[in-house]
Amino acid sequence: MPATSKTRVKRARVSGGFQGSAPQMQREPSPPFAKQKQHAPGLESKLDPKPRYQAPQYKAAGKLEGKCALITGGDSGIGRAVAVLYAREGADVAISYLREEQPDAEETKRGVEAEGRRCVLIPGDLKRAKFCDRLVEKALAEFGKLDILVSNAAHQNRKKTLDKLDDEELETTFQVNILA
Repeated sequence: MPATSKTRVKRARVSGGFQGSAPQMQREPSPPFAKQKQHAPGLESKLDPKPRYQAPQYKAAGKLEGKCALITGGDSGIGRAVAVLYAREGADVAISYLREEQPDAEETKRGVEAEGRRCVLIPGDLKRAKFCDRLVEKALAEFGKLDILVSNAAHQNRKKTLDKLDDEELETTFQVNILA
């Protein structure tokens, strides 16, 4: 009986790739992980195991060659991965982050520069409208233009029930996630 395309893909993943290709699967850390608690905003550099963001299998196509991007929350997580992959695609990158996240921002800068692109670090608090204005002005001053905005930074402080959400928390969430 012929294998369906779904079956072929599953076999390829299990066997390490399609014929003639590099293995796609690699050994990953597996749970259970030790509990890790940090005070907000937290640092990715303190996590164990460390998150991976390099995406070594990703082959760039130069789609962002000569472009300039501003990425909020570019110091870690999705923001860092986007910054590095945008750099691999040819973009110079400016990232915003909270001052307390400087060690993570420096790691992002190393990742972007390893791709041969510029990375401008702009610390500040997106809750402040004046900082948002300065952020854009500084990125424009550094690059002379901005082609891409990735509004990645976010604030989320989970509550067990909606009645536990106070006005200050709601205001902070809107200031960072929407107004910034």
